[in-house]
Amino acid sequence: MSPFVEISRADWAALGRSTELPLSEAEISQIRGLGDFLDLKEVTDVYLPLSRLLNLYVTESQRLHDVTSEFMGERAKGTPFIIGVAGSVAVGKSTVARLLKELLSRWPSTPRVELITTDGFLHPNAELERRNIMHRKGFPESYDRLALLKFVADIKSGVERVTAPVYSHLSYDIVPGAEVVIESPDVVIVEGLNVLQPPAMGQEVALSDYFDFKIYVDADVEIVTEWFLGRFEQLREGAFTNPKSYFHRYAEMPHDKALERANEIWRTINLPNLVENIQPTRSRATLVLQKGSEHAVQSVLLRKS
Repeated sequence: MSPFVEISRADWAALGRSTELPLSEAEISQIRGLGDFLDLKEVTDVYLPLSRLLNLYVTESQRLHDVTSEFMGERAKGTPFIIGVAGSVAVGKSTVARLLKELLSRWPSTPRVELITTDGFLHPNAELERRNIMHRKGFPESYDRLALLKFVADIKSGVERVTAPVYSHLSYDIVPGAEVVIESPDVVIVEGLNVLQPPAMGQEVALSDYFDFKIYVDADVEIVTEWFLGRFEQLREGAFTNPKSYFHRYAEMPHDKALERANEIWRTINLPNLVENIQPTRSRATLVLQKGSEHAVQSVLLRKS
């Protein structure tokens, strides 16, 4: 028995037909991630209805806060609505998170939407090497989970100004001294591989306990494997050509050797992380975006009320 009701793409798209698309093709192009498929039809059919649903959740959450405060005889300030977005490497979750940020910020009730990726909470490379887990970067133990948990807890507690570390995909490391500042948002989107994980050993609270809505971006492993390898080749011809890139060596390797290394990285790091840690959190989601080829969403699974 499944905790989800499955909605076909056609039926899901019909739920958003009364909502006007607030983004242009040029804006969508800027949001699209490397190797992702995203056009006006995909946004209109899939993500516009999702933004409408999320807006309804936010509105009801604000209303519940008001009636609860009235019942308690308090005038407590409302806290941000937090959305978690999880999924494998190369599945397109970053694009989903960026797109939802833009769509939700167009709704009158949520003009201030912030996006945080958990990459900033990875331990610095020097610390990963000290712990001998550099080869497990992206696994749950490679993150400063207490710092990430405190960051989200502070947001949910109504702390007006919170900060997060900054991660550079160019240097493949935390940027020393850099930080992202978040002040009094209406909605915060937290995107990362393991954001729907259960509590770590010795902890009573999970990061996802602070989320109001949880999204899992899903696809068959064989498809994600193709996307990962395809993205690697694009990066090898693009970002990796920068001499400052941590992965510059792959741009200088013969093509077959570089692709062999990409397969090894997928097989020994990203695939085990997906199977052992990421996929099992799918059942904790409020909504699952089930993708087929070309990154197109085929169906939507919504948790039963």
